[in-house]
Amino acid sequence: MTAFTVALVLVVAAAGFLRWRRPAWYWLAFGVTLAALRVLVRYRSVMDACGLTVPPARWRLSLARATNRPIPEPRPPRIRRLRPTRTGLVLRLKLRPGQDVFDIAAASDRLRHSFSMFGVTSREVRSGVVEVRMTGYDVLKWVQMPAETETRAMRVPVALREDGSVHYRDYRAIPHALTLGATESGKSVYQRNLVAGLAPLDVALVGIDCKQGVELFPLARRFSALADSPDTAAALLEALVARMADVYRLIRTQQRITVDVPDAEIAADIWDLPDELRPTPVVVLVDEVAELALYATKEEERRRDRIITALVRLAQLGRAAGIYLEICGQRFGSELGKGITMLRAQLTGRTAHRLNDETSANMAFGDIAPDAVLAAIQIPAELRGLAIAGDASGGWHRIRAPHTSLRQAVNLCNRYADRTPDLPELAPFRPTTGTATELVPSAKASPATA
Repeated sequence: MTAFTVALVLVVAAAGFLRWRRPAWYWLAFGVTLAALRVLVRYRSVMDACGLTVPPARWRLSLARATNRPIPEPRPPRIRRLRPTRTGLVLRLKLRPGQDVFDIAAASDRLRHSFSMFGVTSREVRSGVVEVRMTGYDVLKWVQMPAETETRAMRVPVALREDGSVHYRDYRAIPHALTLGATESGKSVYQRNLVAGLAPLDVALVGIDCKQGVELFPLARRFSALADSPDTAAALLEALVARMADVYRLIRTQQRITVDVPDAEIAADIWDLPDELRPTPVVVLVDEVAELALYATKEEERRRDRIITALVRLAQLGRAAGIYLEICGQRFGSELGKGITMLRAQLTGRTAHRLNDETSANMAFGDIAPDAVLAAIQIPAELRGLAIAGDASGGWHRIRAPHTSLRQAVNLCNRYADRTPDLPELAPFRPTTGTATELVPSAKASPATA
């Protein structure tokens, strides 16, 4: 009995230590089993208390009265599947007649308290079927990306969502995006994760960094073109507009609009072209958009108009030509001048880190997800990297990118430097780099700190 007591105390102490210091390990070792049992045992009573039950069918009531049996209890949604994950539980429910997916969404916070989970979110899988994702701990406190992610052409994992799923940047689904964030909000780390995800792919990276290149020029070996001043940026953007026109001419000559060609084979963008003819897609990263829109003299105003006009053209027409925009900045508002709101309207993806003013949050989410505005301005300063991500569908999520140091990003770009394409239109803007630099171990992988 003494040995059993000692063993039990050790197990409880180990569980307490893991829950404090390693919540992910605690969840996999103890939490997932306890949470699954808690959900199954409490399910009917919790659903009844949350108002997620429906009265029994009339035929069941009639049968109970005819046979002198007890009246059937109200029925909750039927559990189709309960699946544990590395961060929580996934509960798939079949709704009863008369129930709606918004009923589950409205009760998410009550379900979180009743099942003693950290977070609960829901989404509709198909008509009558709802998937409820429950997280067992704060997955955004220490971000750990899954070992395996679903990668494909122009789709890269960049962050982790609050429900434990991976947040992807899919350029073919959302061609252009706007990323906002105040100083020390984690915007640069998000950008590094984006570059790190794109580096192994067959894509040309084009950067505009008006802070004299301090953010993007260390990654120059993987960039096909870089600009470090507004003057160079104006010429670079106009070269991209010229490339876009050339790509459209290529698509026009290869459309194959003849009687004997099925409709599905008619080319309308670069992804419909044969592999041997398809131009290399281009991702344009603008580090600080406000620097491109500010001016003090008439000459700078003319340059600013050239830049904004080129950006709007690329945002409106660049998708089919395989040119995608990533616009980043600390501040984004209508006071930046004419054309800014027109540019914003073309940026479908929106990501906002901690912001210093409500106006920028409104520019990011006011037209697509008003609820996300309040969430964006309430991000605490100590949680760098935490962001709100949304799109034109109106949905939004809290995300956080894993910390990637500049050294780690540089090492990755140097490793895939041979995949940097040479684009003739952008040759004058190709950054000059010396010989391949040796990969330097990052601090995270250093034996002294391991």
